[in-house]
Amino acid sequence: MADESGKPPPLMLINCCPGPLALPPSSSASWFWDYAIGYYLLELLLWISTFLPCLLPWINRFFFRLLFTGKVENVNLSYKIFNYECRFKQHVQDWAIPIEKTKEALLELKGILESNPKVVAHYPVEVRFTRGDDILLSPCFQRDSCYMNVIMYRPYGKDVPRLDYWLAYEGIMKKFGGRPHWAKAHTCTRRDFEKMYPEFLKFCAIREKLDPRGMFLNAYLEKVFY
Repeated sequence: MADESGKPPPLMLINCCPGPLALPPSSSASWFWDYAIGYYLLELLLWISTFLPCLLPWINRFFFRLLFTGKVENVNLSYKIFNYECRFKQHVQDWAIPIEKTKEALLELKGILESNPKVVAHYPVEVRFTRGDDILLSPCFQRDSCYMNVIMYRPYGKDVPRLDYWLAYEGIMKKFGGRPHWAKAHTCTRRDFEKMYPEFLKFCAIREKLDPRGMFLNAYLEKVFY
């Protein structure tokens, strides 16, 4: 999503290749910027913003420009690159929409936040792209997709009001044919999944055949399959 200047945010480009590293390990990481500023100071300011919500837009813009407007380049083994520390406690929603709907969805979310300044929303909106697959309950089943991820941090474990932001975001995702990440928060039930996944009933039949007594069900999965 573009910032106030209209410039698009920087992209993270990851090149995966088998075999030994073509270049020696290197990193742009810095304890000062990544932890002292990007963790401890951010958490403190977000906690203060729970008492003074008017500070939040400033905090979002400040940290976005401070931490995400420059080029970052890391070279290392994959597990050292992909293991990302997610800072402090947080609530997350992450949906996959058809890749061609990316721009429309981002602009609609931007419009809702700009027209409702009292809605509390933390930065960033994370965007990543994935090719389609043939896995029956994959959010990317039979279509190239864009994952749009929104975060609400919990500074020092304190919950921040998120319902308005959550419902607005989820409404946009459903409007554009989205499917929620299975390991993230959502409000969907079986009725929703039957509309989202062309082969949902086929998967349910396979599941019931392999687990007729429901040994592998829990409260969450009962909401999904029943």
